[in-house]
Amino acid sequence: MKHLAAALVMLVLAGSAARAQTPPPTKAPPVAAPSAATAAPAATAITPSKDFPKGTATPSADCGACHQAIYREYAKGFGSDMKYPGVRLRAKGDQVLTMPAGTSVAASAHAVAGTDPWPIHAREAEEENKKCNVCHFPQPFIIPERTAVEIVKPVARPEAQEEGITCASCHLTPEGKIRGPHKVDAPHETVADERMSSAEMCAFCHSMGKRVPGKQTQTYLEWRDDFSAPGLGRQQCQDCHMPRTLRKTAEDADAPIRAVARHLWTGGHSGQRLGSALSLVMLQPQKDRAAVELHVINVGAGHSVPTGSNRRAIYLQTRVVDRRGKVLATREWMFAPWYGPRPDDRAFVKEDEKRPDRIAATQADEQGPHEAPLRAGEEKVLTWQPELRDGSYTVEASLVYDLNRYNDRSFTGDQREISRFTVPLPVKASH
Repeated sequence: MKHLAAALVMLVLAGSAARAQTPPPTKAPPVAAPSAATAAPAATAITPSKDFPKGTATPSADCGACHQAIYREYAKGFGSDMKYPGVRLRAKGDQVLTMPAGTSVAASAHAVAGTDPWPIHAREAEEENKKCNVCHFPQPFIIPERTAVEIVKPVARPEAQEEGITCASCHLTPEGKIRGPHKVDAPHETVADERMSSAEMCAFCHSMGKRVPGKQTQTYLEWRDDFSAPGLGRQQCQDCHMPRTLRKTAEDADAPIRAVARHLWTGGHSGQRLGSALSLVMLQPQKDRAAVELHVINVGAGHSVPTGSNRRAIYLQTRVVDRRGKVLATREWMFAPWYGPRPDDRAFVKEDEKRPDRIAATQADEQGPHEAPLRAGEEKVLTWQPELRDGSYTVEASLVYDLNRYNDRSFTGDQREISRFTVPLPVKASH
C-alpha cells in the first residue's frame, strides 16, 4: 500500500480571482482559435484633441491636478508593495541599472515605461542599439476585438517618449475624447466605453502577434485562450491588477462616490501579486523510497507564470538536508517564456549566429531546454530521485522569481523568493 508523505502549502490568494476560479485541471485544456479571423488594426486616423493638444504626450501630472488619488497611485505606487530593484544586464561587472533620481521605486510600470533603464538598455544590448518597443509610448488606439487572431503593436508617438505610458495613452481616443467606463460630466470631452474595464484594453501592449503557447509577450492571449475561453474564471485583467475602491474619480468635483480601479497594475514587482500565483505540493510517492514528486500549480493567475518578457523566470530550487542541516543533494528547474515561436534550445546556438537578433536569440537558446511557463490552471508534475542512504531527511524547496535570467546568477538583487516549502523524507535501503 502506498504511503504519501505530503506537504501541501497553499498561499492565501489575493483578490476576487482566487475565489471565483474553479479548481485547476491537471492539464490546461486545448482551446480552439477564435472563429473570426480578424486582425487588430495597427494604425488609425487620429483627430487632434482640443482639450489635449499634446495627445498622449500630455504629462500625467496635468491629469493629477484633478485626479489626485489616481495620480498618486500611478506616479508613486501608493497603496501597493511594488519595488523596482536594481537590475544587471549580463556580466558580473556590469553596471546595476537603477531608477533615475527623483523617481519612486514603487511607481507603476506605466509611469516609468519611458524612463526605466532596464528595458531600454536590455534592448540596446541585445539588438545592437535598437530602441525600446513602441508599447512604452503609444499613440491613441482603438480597443481591439476579442476575436482578433493577431494583435499588432500600437503606433509609437515621436515626441516626449520619456513620459512613458501616460493617462492619455489609455484614456484618449483617436477621435480626441477622453474615454472611461462611466458616463461623466467633465471639463473635457468624454465618452463612456465599458470596454475600458475589459481585458481587451490591455491587449495591444500585452500581446504580440498570433498565439504561440510558451512564447514571450502573450499575456492577453494567454488570458483569452487559457483562462477566459474555457471558463476558468470571469475576471478581466483589471480585476486582479487594478483592485477597486470606493471614491470619487476627481476629489474636488461634483461627482458620485463609486467603485473605481486603483491605478497600480501590480505584477512582477509586487510580492503580493507573485505570492498569489503558484502553489506547490511535495510528496513521497512510495514509502521509504528516495524519490520526491513535486506538483507546481498555477492557482491564482489568469495567464501563464511567468508571463511577458522572455527575460523573466521562476526557479524551483530544491535540496535534501540531513538532521544536522547538511545539504546532501540539490536540483533546480527553471520556468521561463521562450524567446521565439519554438522552445529555447542549445541545439540552435550555432544557427543563431546568422540571425539579425543573434544576441537575444543566443542568450535564450544557451539556457534551453527549460520548462515552459505554467499556463492558467495548469499543474506541472516533476520527479526527483536523489541518491541517499538510509536515514531521515528533509526536502526543502523554494520558488524564486527573477526579473532577468540572463545576468550572472550570483547577482540576486533582481530576484525575490516568493514561497518556501518542506517535507520529511524517510529512506530505508530495503526499499
